[in-house]
Amino acid sequence: MAGTVKNAPIDTNGEVAADETVNLIASDKVEGTAVYDRAGNRLGSVYNAMINKVSGQVAYVVISFGGFLGVGANYNALPWSSLTYDRGLGGYVVDVTREQLEGAPRYSMNDDPWIDPLYGRAIDDYYGNPYRR
Repeated sequence: MAGTVKNAPIDTNGEVAADETVNLIASDKVEGTAVYDRAGNRLGSVYNAMINKVSGQVAYVVISFGGFLGVGANYNALPWSSLTYDRGLGGYVVDVTREQLEGAPRYSMNDDPWIDPLYGRAIDDYYGNPYRR
């Protein structure tokens, strides 16, 4: 079959999944994935990813945190490089505690901090990462 990736995930109909390979995943499948701390406590879930327009690399992942069914939720951006996928948990693991997440730069659904070009720098500074965007 042309375009088939060896060892690609198979869906329930026996077809090769078009939105996931062994090493790649579509952004819409990342959205909603749980994010855990190192102790396995759920911190939130992936809301979206912020992609650098020039390099094409994912720079940050935004997770929804708190609230109930999306109401009252806050959004925290983490450097993409700080996430590790854990197959056992079926989600991403970060070296961030709930307390660190609560103290990090965050915003509500009605805010758009990304219009400030220094917002990414504030995130990287908070988590002690070099700012390279």
